[in-house]
Amino acid sequence: MAGGGEGGAGAGAGVVHVVMFPWLAFGHISPFVQLARRLLLVSSGEAGVRVTFLTAAGIAPRVEAMLESAAGAVRVLPLSLPEVPGLPAGAASTADVSADCAELLKLALDGTRPEVRALLAKLRPDAVLVDFATPWVCDLAAPLGAKVLYFDVFSAVTFAYVEVAVAVAAAHLADGQRPSSAAGLFPAGSALASVPVLPHPGHGLAAGLAYLRTNFYGMPSVYDRKVASVKGSAGIVMKTCREMEGPYIDYLSSRYGGKPMLLAGPVVPEPPQGELEERWASWLSSFPDGAVVFASFGSETFLPAAAATELLLGLEATGHPFLAVLNFPKGADAAAELGARTTPGFEDRVRGRGLVRTGWVPQQHILRHRSVGCFVNHAGFSSVVEGLVAGCRLVLLPMKNDQYLNAALFARELRVGVEVARRDEDGWFGRGDVADAVAAAVAAGGDGDAAKWRDFFTAEAVQNKFVVDFIRELNKVVRA
Repeated sequence: MAGGGEGGAGAGAGVVHVVMFPWLAFGHISPFVQLARRLLLVSSGEAGVRVTFLTAAGIAPRVEAMLESAAGAVRVLPLSLPEVPGLPAGAASTADVSADCAELLKLALDGTRPEVRALLAKLRPDAVLVDFATPWVCDLAAPLGAKVLYFDVFSAVTFAYVEVAVAVAAAHLADGQRPSSAAGLFPAGSALASVPVLPHPGHGLAAGLAYLRTNFYGMPSVYDRKVASVKGSAGIVMKTCREMEGPYIDYLSSRYGGKPMLLAGPVVPEPPQGELEERWASWLSSFPDGAVVFASFGSETFLPAAAATELLLGLEATGHPFLAVLNFPKGADAAAELGARTTPGFEDRVRGRGLVRTGWVPQQHILRHRSVGCFVNHAGFSSVVEGLVAGCRLVLLPMKNDQYLNAALFARELRVGVEVARRDEDGWFGRGDVADAVAAAVAAGGDGDAAKWRDFFTAEAVQNKFVVDFIRELNKVVRA
């Protein structure tokens, strides 16, 4: 092992020093944080792991707060992002900027290469876990003897689908063929068999695929960065398991020549600390057990105005009390945006049983409140798992990229949620589709196999075994 530098594995025989370096988006940082916390929770003795976290100086305090339960065990080292023309001063994550400026943030992160080189030379880690954005870390780590591992923060079904879609596009677009599905590329019954490989240009999934291959400001595309990161790595880390995504893991392993696949398990979020704030608890407690429908789409998924209106009218049509949280891009006038999404008379009709809010909410606490029985969400992997372990019925309404594929996996293959019906050509849905999906989810039998998967996710022995196995495989890689 490398391990000879400051804080390296030399600090203790058999202790593996891992540097984690995620992309500057909290949807990417969170899985790295969750994995670090789980590794440190399970690590002990000579099978231990030490973690150093690299991130932008502007968000280092927030990352430290996210790592609070591992306080003292994880060292967070701040990186100084260089100035980039067009990037707002002080911007340190995608939450700080517009979508266009997020591309400039990649340029800024590329500019930390000399600083990262110096830090790695000082730290002498055994392994470096990287995200898609920084394939150049492979070149920095090689002379140090450190093994680079590519950490894909999305589901295996998403990773596999992107690989298939790009390959099919390259092979067939030139002669005008448009395969309708991934049938034949995955085992029978696969969720991907019913997902278009080359979806209609008007569909949100098509936009996501186009973005992955687009070059901004002369930089490599997201897909090119990802492929370079994978090919330059000694193995692939995924927050999944064979029980959930075996066929897709096998496909990826074969596509990358048997490269080691280190499976950390689904990395279930830890239970929330403290109590739900009174302003939320008081309102929720005014309804019977399981009566409330909670709709939330995270901090970086923004519903178009017309789609948000249909969602709200659909929630109204369910007849259930509901709490809906809608967020908007940075710089938007949230009050004005909310007003543009509510139709005349809506507030009066739902007064006393419907709330629409914007901004951060204590999602895990709300999901675990006794009155919340149904969770309408964007099918983000963590959101689905949070809703499932909280005992909520799930309604999946994906809006972009991997969310469509997660919805297919969870609803069609694992049978733990109901997808909102969509129009094939453009993914449009109406208020009736939302109301119908909620009705199906809360009906008898609407939870499908949720109980089985809830037991799986909440079994501490099962989740700990994933991490123990991960540490064993990590040791194999760093010693190879």
